[in-house]
Amino acid sequence: MDKGTVALVTGASRGIGRGIALSFLAQGMTVHVTGRTVTDAQAAVHPQLEGSLDGLKAEAEALPGELIVHVCDHADDRQTEAAVAAALRHSGKVDILVNNAWPGYESMVEGDDYTWEQPFWEQPIWRWDAMIGVALRTSFVASRAVAPGMIARKTGLIVNISFWAAQKHHGNAIYGIAKAGTDKMSSDFAHELRPHGVTAISLYPGLVRTEAVMRNAEYFDMSNSESPQFVGLAIAALWVDPNRLEKSGKVHVTADLASEYGFVDIDGKKIVPATLGDF
Repeated sequence: MDKGTVALVTGASRGIGRGIALSFLAQGMTVHVTGRTVTDAQAAVHPQLEGSLDGLKAEAEALPGELIVHVCDHADDRQTEAAVAAALRHSGKVDILVNNAWPGYESMVEGDDYTWEQPFWEQPIWRWDAMIGVALRTSFVASRAVAPGMIARKTGLIVNISFWAAQKHHGNAIYGIAKAGTDKMSSDFAHELRPHGVTAISLYPGLVRTEAVMRNAEYFDMSNSESPQFVGLAIAALWVDPNRLEKSGKVHVTADLASEYGFVDIDGKKIVPATLGDF
């Protein structure tokens, strides 16, 4: 068990963030999480937001780690900064920051229009604001807030959840711009943090069995899908790698890390690493 490690996972009420938090808790970490959706009743109002912080709390009760919840709307920088400050007051440090908060998948269908794959000149401008003005921005704001403490201790890990859309057109142009920005941010963070012993990476999950994916499972080939916890296993394995700084500034795929570090998914399944050609 890793009871000395303190992690902060943004956007953990559902999806990948929730899985990462559960994975960390299962290993005994102290895990701070942020999210907007507190109760299942709130989530029920918006089916695309299935999952809540209360639900995460219930699951966490059976796990050895400590969960601390921070209700936070990352569209407000002050709330992001306040959540980080509260985590630091409670635990004295943040060893691992996972920038996962991502409102970009909300409202793919507006009325009767499936706007997700529209060309850039027909994209709703709110999607730019959600993916770049909120998701990309809050990754910067949260990283900016935890970096001084990591630098002072000469250790730390910042993980920015990204995807293959950074490298090829996938879905829509705004999505690609946001993910390319995420990868560039990881690269530049790593350049500036390397002299201080702090690691920053981009991490690409594969097809993850999030709530949204499972609602639409008939449209996916689920044979190589991974649990949300698998992403957390990859980050935890990287954290205990004494040579993790060598991986700083680069893009890593969850299943590649699994192959390198020798772990499998929570159901015992070995995940085949995805490549650019798979998307």
